[in-house]
Amino acid sequence: MAAAAECDVIMAAPEVPGLLGDEEETRREAESFKEQGNAYYAKKDYNEAYNYYTKAIDTCPNNASYYGNRAATLMMLGKFREALADAQQSVRLDDTFVRGHLREGKCHLSLGNAMAASRCFQRVLELDRAHTQAQQELKNASAVLEYEKIAEIDFEKRDFRKVVFCMDRALEFAPACHRFKIIKAECLALLGRYPEAQSVASDILRMDSTNADALYVRGLCLYYEDCIEKAVQFFVQALRMAPDHEKACLACRNAKALKAKKEDGNKAFKEGNYKLAYELYTEALGIDPNNIKTNAKLYCNRGTVNSKLRKLEDAIDDCTNAIKLDETYIKAYLRRAQCYMDTEQYEEAVRDYEKVYQTEKTKEHKQFLKNAQVELKKSKRKDYYKILGVDKNASEDEIKKAYRKRALMHHPDRHSGASADIQKEEEKKFKEVGEAFTILSDPKKKARYDSGQDLDEDVMNAGDFDANNIFKAFFGGPGGFSFEASGPGNFFFQFG
Repeated sequence: MAAAAECDVIMAAPEVPGLLGDEEETRREAESFKEQGNAYYAKKDYNEAYNYYTKAIDTCPNNASYYGNRAATLMMLGKFREALADAQQSVRLDDTFVRGHLREGKCHLSLGNAMAASRCFQRVLELDRAHTQAQQELKNASAVLEYEKIAEIDFEKRDFRKVVFCMDRALEFAPACHRFKIIKAECLALLGRYPEAQSVASDILRMDSTNADALYVRGLCLYYEDCIEKAVQFFVQALRMAPDHEKACLACRNAKALKAKKEDGNKAFKEGNYKLAYELYTEALGIDPNNIKTNAKLYCNRGTVNSKLRKLEDAIDDCTNAIKLDETYIKAYLRRAQCYMDTEQYEEAVRDYEKVYQTEKTKEHKQFLKNAQVELKKSKRKDYYKILGVDKNASEDEIKKAYRKRALMHHPDRHSGASADIQKEEEKKFKEVGEAFTILSDPKKKARYDSGQDLDEDVMNAGDFDANNIFKAFFGGPGGFSFEASGPGNFFFQFG
C-alpha cells in the first residue's frame, strides 16, 4: 500500500519562453500548493495534504500528477472510491502515467474488482516490464479471483466455513470490498455465528445505511435468533432499497409464514385444540429447516402437545429433536425429563434434570432432580404395588383384596403337583406377596416406602420373612388350612 500510495514529487518545470504571465503565475501557484501537500503527506497529515492537492487541482485542473497525489492521499485515508476517480482522471490526462495506472489498479483491487485491477497492472507492465510492484499486484489480483471462484463453488455446497476462509484471504488484498464482507457475514450467520455476522454488517451500515445486502444480513441474524418480528423489519427495509433482492424476499416470506403458523399453533394450544396445534406446528417445521432456534421451539411446542395427547414417546422424540438443534434449550430438557418421569424412565429423567440444574441452579430445578433421584432409587427396589397388582393410590381395602387374591394364587400348596422349578418360582412369589402386604398394610412403613426411604433390614430381608405367618394371620381360622382339588385344574381353599 505504502509504495502504491507515495505522492509524486516532480521537480518544478522550467519556465517556458513566451508563456503568458498570468499562466506562469497560475502554474507557480499550483506547484506551491502541491509542494505544501507533499510536506503534509510526508508528515502523514493526510487531511491537510488532501486540502492542498485539491487547491492545486482547482488551480491547474489538467495536471495528471496532482490527481495522482490526491488519489494517493485518499488511499491512505481509506477512501478508495474517491481515490479511484482521481486515479482514473490522472491516466485520462496522461496514459503513460505509470503511478496513475498502478493506483487505479490498487483501488480496483481494494474494492474487490480484481479483473479491472489486473488490466491496470498489465498496462503498467506494458509501460515498464521490470516493474516489480505491478508484477506482485497482478499475482495478488489473480489470487483474489481464485478465492472468489472457490467461494462460489463452496457456497453452493453449503460449505460455509470454507467460504469464510476464502473471503478472509481475499479481504487481505481487498479490505474495502463490501461484497466480500457481505458474503462472509451471510456465511457467519448461516454458521450460527451471529455476533460476528452482525458486527460485519453493522460496520458496512455505518458507512452506507442504504446497503440492502447489509440490511438483509442483519435481518437474517435476527431471524435465526428467533427475533422474527424485528427480522421482518430489516427485510422490508432491504427490499425498499433493492426491490429485486431475491434473498431478502425469500427470507421475508419465510419469516412471515413462520410467525403466522407459530402464533396460530400457540392459539390452538391455549384453546385446548391439541390436534390442530399439532398440525400447525408440524406445518411450521416444514417452512425453513435452516432456522434452528425457531424450529427447536416448534419441536418443543409440539412435544408439549404430544404430552397432552398422552403420546409420551412422540413427545420425547420431539424434545430430543429440539435439543439436537439447540443444546442449551432448558425448556426442552425439562419437558423431556417430565415425559421420562411419566414413562418411568427414571435414569433418563435424572440425566436431564442434572443437565438443567448444572445450567440453572434454582431451588425448583434442585427439587425436580431430587424427586427424580428418589423415583430412580425406588424403581431399583421391589415394586410392591406391582407385586400386588394395585395402583400406587390404592386404598386399604384394595390392598387387602389384592393380597387375598395373590396369596391364594401363589400359595405353595396350590402348586404341590407342579414341577420343582414351578414350585420354587411360586414359593418365591408367595413370599414377595407377603412382603408387599406387610409393608403396604402398615401406614408408617408404607409412607416410608413411598418416600423412598430405606426400610428396616429385618422387614426387607426375605430370608428372615415367614410368608405363611402373614397368610395365617390374614385368613385366621382354627386348625390350619389346605388346598383340595374339586376337579381337573380347580382348587378351593378349606379351613380345617
